[in-house]
Amino acid sequence: MHPYQDPTRPVAERVEDLLSRMTLEEKAGQLFHSMLMMNPDGTPVTETDGSMLEFTTPELIEGLGLTHFNLLGSYGAREMAQWHNAIQEMAAATRLGIPVSLSTDPRHAFTDNIGASFNSGAFSAWPEALGLAAIRDPELVFRFADTVRREYLSVGFRTALHPQIDLATEPRWSRQSGTFGSDAALTGELVRAYVLGLQGEELGPDSVAAMVKHFPGGGPQKDGEDPHFPHGKEQIYPGGLREHHLEPFKAAIAAGCSQMMPYYGQPVGTDWEEVGFGFNRGVIQGLLRDELGFTGIVCTDWGLLNDGEIFGEMHEARAWGVEHLSVAERAAKALDAGADQFGGEECPEVIVELVRSGRVAESRIDASVRRLLREKFVLGLFDERRYVDPDEAAETVGRADFTALGAAAQRRSLTVLTDGPLPLKGKPRLYVENVDPAAAAAYGEIVAEPADAELAILRLRTPFEERPNKFESFFHSGSLAFPDAELARVLDLLRTVPTIVCVNLERPAVLPEIAGHAAALLADYGASDEALLDVVFGRAKPEGRLPFELPRSMAAVEASRPDVPNDTVDPVFPYGHGLEI
Repeated sequence: MHPYQDPTRPVAERVEDLLSRMTLEEKAGQLFHSMLMMNPDGTPVTETDGSMLEFTTPELIEGLGLTHFNLLGSYGAREMAQWHNAIQEMAAATRLGIPVSLSTDPRHAFTDNIGASFNSGAFSAWPEALGLAAIRDPELVFRFADTVRREYLSVGFRTALHPQIDLATEPRWSRQSGTFGSDAALTGELVRAYVLGLQGEELGPDSVAAMVKHFPGGGPQKDGEDPHFPHGKEQIYPGGLREHHLEPFKAAIAAGCSQMMPYYGQPVGTDWEEVGFGFNRGVIQGLLRDELGFTGIVCTDWGLLNDGEIFGEMHEARAWGVEHLSVAERAAKALDAGADQFGGEECPEVIVELVRSGRVAESRIDASVRRLLREKFVLGLFDERRYVDPDEAAETVGRADFTALGAAAQRRSLTVLTDGPLPLKGKPRLYVENVDPAAAAAYGEIVAEPADAELAILRLRTPFEERPNKFESFFHSGSLAFPDAELARVLDLLRTVPTIVCVNLERPAVLPEIAGHAAALLADYGASDEALLDVVFGRAKPEGRLPFELPRSMAAVEASRPDVPNDTVDPVFPYGHGLEI
């Protein structure tokens, strides 16, 4: 037994022993946090057509020496656990047997975006982070994160690619549903609870490491466009509130978050270098490490180095401000900036060549590998936590008490904007749209036409503009106003029958006409039909308060400053609005 394999030895000693035994190629493999998919039956992917992933699982683990992966797609709990064990066995058979660290984007709510989040599937279903913010209860957020921890541990996820603590200050930005809204102080309170729920008081074998994102705050995007795409790369601060966006990250660091992800955005008009944050030495080394004292792992957002194919369409690397550099030069710049790991990439040969050419010192690589290996040891991946029990996973994921907690949170998060006749009584004749008639039948008599109803219940989603490529179509961007034809159709229904309207707020919808004509107006942030109906009929108490304001017009949105919270003129509903019924 080598010292690094001996669980009785101190972690620092085990790290140094393992590091001393690694080839440069093996070290380089640790610097990449790539993506995997699995077969539905729980077996590793051994063939690929390249449309989503370029390499098979054996090619990545056995061939390239990678040991950090995030899992794409939704699967059964038992199958995920079996797959996790299979890839751990594959890793154990390599020369040094370094275990795999498995990560995931959020999996406990309703959004399904392969670039950001998966719907709950087998896991317990909760409101989006915006809904947790609407409830404003740090204890609930701790219980949520603790539930996530337990469910993740059972299937082998050891790193959460969340929480997302950007401030929702640009109403058009597509990533707001994953945030805690526009308020920095509330976000700071909730991220403390979230990190403690995932990690505990200190990182250990029962922890899930929190990769907090997106440093130094991704909210102030120019025109609300997202920097996954070249037309959204610029981040601006016309209101001078750059420091304000750091407040939640200070809270996350104080809570002990293990990892940090810089965003893609390229700051414009500041004293920072105008390059994406993953390449930005002033931001990572200067601000995050030196000024704020962060000592954990810094992993870049996905796809900074190489162009890549997504859904069969090519997307350029998100190398904003350094597009002219080669892949090797980009990697060297990110390492010089202070990054430890490259998300969504798998090119260790580039690191090897940088060291062999003298461009990057091997001691610099060692510094990052040391951090990455230390976390594997602390999480118990070399010892008792390497494998999971598929039977326990099947029992734990979606467990009845976890599901009940999530269902209760959905109900609490619903936000009553105007109350009108709420709560409803009796069993009225109901016309429903975008509500399951079978679910609604438990609350009233379902009719086929609005004219035959006493009341209608209508669920809507925040409007967005369709975008041309497949990947961007998942990122709902652009106008927040209902198109004329859709608005006319909705208003016609509201004039025909008193209608309870519930709008899913993944972004702040512009809805003054709907607010003015609806019999009652509610907002949800991910809630089942049953959750909504329970609130509408007084069987559950809604507690939600708006986590951002709802603007009166797109003109007001366009005139607002993207770094300033709640900055639109004369909003229909202000931040924090919510009625009791």
